[in-house]
Amino acid sequence: MNSSEIREKFLNFFKNREHHILESAPLVIRDSESVTGVTLFNTAGMQPLVPYLLGLEHPKGKRLASSQKCIRTVDIDEVGDNTHLTFFEMLGNWSLGDYFKEEAIRWSYEFLTSKKEGLGLDPERIYVTVFEGNKNAPKDDDAANIWREIIPENRIYFMDEKSNWWQAGEDSPCGPDTEMYYDVTGKLGDLTKEEFIEADKKEQVVEIWNDVFMQYEKKAGKIVGNLPRHAVDTGAGLERLTIVVNGYKSVYGTDLFKDLIGKIEKESNNFDIKSARIIADHIKASTFIIAEGIIPSNTEHGYVLRRLLRKSIVLSDKIGFENITDISNIVCEIYKETYKELEKINEIEKVIREEIDRFRKTIKNGLKEFEKKESTRMSGKDAFLLFSTYGFPIELTLDIAKEKGIEVDLDEFNSEMKKHKEKSRTAAEGKFKGGLQERGEIETKYHTATHLLHKALRDVLGDHVEQKGSNINSERLRFDFSHHQKMTDEEKDQVEKIVNQKIEENLTVNRIEMNYDDAIKTGALHFFGDKYGDIISIYYIGDSIEDAYSKEFCGGPHIENTGVLGKFRIKKEEASSAGVRRIKAVLE
Repeated sequence: MNSSEIREKFLNFFKNREHHILESAPLVIRDSESVTGVTLFNTAGMQPLVPYLLGLEHPKGKRLASSQKCIRTVDIDEVGDNTHLTFFEMLGNWSLGDYFKEEAIRWSYEFLTSKKEGLGLDPERIYVTVFEGNKNAPKDDDAANIWREIIPENRIYFMDEKSNWWQAGEDSPCGPDTEMYYDVTGKLGDLTKEEFIEADKKEQVVEIWNDVFMQYEKKAGKIVGNLPRHAVDTGAGLERLTIVVNGYKSVYGTDLFKDLIGKIEKESNNFDIKSARIIADHIKASTFIIAEGIIPSNTEHGYVLRRLLRKSIVLSDKIGFENITDISNIVCEIYKETYKELEKINEIEKVIREEIDRFRKTIKNGLKEFEKKESTRMSGKDAFLLFSTYGFPIELTLDIAKEKGIEVDLDEFNSEMKKHKEKSRTAAEGKFKGGLQERGEIETKYHTATHLLHKALRDVLGDHVEQKGSNINSERLRFDFSHHQKMTDEEKDQVEKIVNQKIEENLTVNRIEMNYDDAIKTGALHFFGDKYGDIISIYYIGDSIEDAYSKEFCGGPHIENTGVLGKFRIKKEEASSAGVRRIKAVLE
């Protein structure tokens, strides 16, 4: 059973159980959807549905299902083993105040094991974990009792909150989860809890499904009671399911990677399987990112894309593989029937080729740093500087250092990299905790001010102005937009005047949801070449959407009226990149 058949079976299974099938939300999270601009990509199927899991009514009903495109980089160093990927698809079904543990568990098991409607997996190779309880929440006997009616009790393991508890920050819904694992060896049989944990470490059992039960409310880190509306969030990785259904040893043996790895192996002078896997994974992820309008840069989405492409280039050189763009083209062929944005094969190839040429020039600049070295040793800090400033993956630094007889302090490099990752992770967790953006009052004000600024810029400079990025914190807003030249002082004064006028008018800020076709007809701004879902959220500033001063596709949040914003002032206007200007502004 190939991946497309598994995806189709999943969606049909839940469609037959009265679930509305959603299109995948865009992979790239735009600044209009993330107040802080820190969370760059959708990392799970639940992420686009957070507002509805928190209580907002979904226009498509209480039962939903989808196959969601995802990017995760938190464990990117593990890519190339049997299970880790940068790009993957997450199959998920959700109940928003409808069914709960009984149906979720039974349907999960039914889909996994049913030979008629599901995947036909061997029930004797399935193991289950449930929440063991702690001082804040009770043992999940409800889930365990349901499982006892389905599988032998000695295949049910109670685990701690690290394994079987879900929450999104200190003030959020939370609850236990239950996870399903599959014996990929076919030989394990009954296991004690200790044996199961060991088998998990050895990847002899693989997690294939997770049911999250949001049933409690947490405030200031403590559970204060039950939620008024329970919700279910489930997830199953398409690639991992394809492994277990077909008995593959790794995700790279599936139909989603077979042609990619085969192409690299056939045309490499010095083939290495792990390098080939990383190249295939990184180019696949890059292809999807580029298809949503992102180009390589030194910030945010573009920074991630640049790192993925540059590591692929380095590894391709290492194994003597020259045709990176061919890998991207194969990715487009594999997925274009499912994801129409991949029909833009030529445009995607052009972006990759330009980055290859750019990186070749960067390498020359980085090599000058090596030429300055008079000793036979390079500190880890210098190696990290090559990484952070010149885009040199550590593999490239080590290869060049070896040729020149220079020893690199890898321990110090790893220490610097660890600090870098921790800093990035802390920032991300502070601004996007488990799918929930920080929505403080000040940041929310700046978000609304950004909409006013966007429209005022179009009024003054022209309709060619399009948002190219933004970043908001509690001290200022930063807004990138398309414009070919520096703004004059007069133009900046005009923009300020318009924004402040709209603030003084105390305009109401409204939100409306409608289907995509109707949303387009409203004239609301929507850029970046995004692929949108069935239902669009529009925020408009004014009494009606027809006469609104500003209206944009946006996930929010916003203030209720402009009068609370205060005085808007542009602090700086400067170049961001070719054809893109940047404004930094404050509310006083």
